Formats: sequence, C-alpha cells, structure tokens
Amino acid sequence: MYIWVMDQVEIFKALSNKTRVQILEWLKEPELHFPPSERDVKEVGVCVGEIQKKVNLTQSTVSEYLSLLQRNGLVESTRIGQWTYYKRNEQTLNEFKALINKEL
Repeated sequence: MYIWVMDQVEIFKALSNKTRVQILEWLKEPELHFPPSERDVKEVGVCVGEIQKKVNLTQSTVSEYLSLLQRNGLVESTRIGQWTYYKRNEQTLNEFKALINKEL
C-alpha cells in the first residue's frame, strides 16, 4: 500500500487548503467542472491552464498546489507536448480513506 510509506501528516497538510481540496473535488468528475477538451479528461486529466482559470489564481500558485498534491500521491500528471494534465490518484485516495476509517 502506497499510503503506509507516506507521511500521513503531510497528506493532511496538503488537504488543509480549501483550494487544493476543491481541485480534488473538481477532478473527481472533471467532465462536469471543466470545458470539453480534445483529450479524455477521465483518462488523461485536465490541463493545468484550465485548472488555473477555474481557481482564478496565478499560474505559479496553481502549479505549487498541484505539485504538493502530486508529491503526496493525491494526483498524477501526464505531460503531452508542452501541456501538463492532472487527474486524481484514486488508489492513494482510497488507501487514505481506508486508513482514516481504520485508525481514526
């Protein structure tokens, strides 16, 4: 299990920001929260530019948020050409939910 190797406190820290949690919520059903794309948003993810437009923060802030989520295994990224796409890492999220149910 991935989560056991990670520092659970770091995951809680990553989730302690409303915007980062909101990004994860949007990525749960990206087709409902982002404009149509030539890529399959469920499979490839959502372009960082679309996430940035939706949260209305600077590109550097959004990149920092996504990087933190990725370092903690909560999202995965795919690079296609000059664009980076993000999607939820459901395995880590499910393991984290199981940890909370078991331990807390």
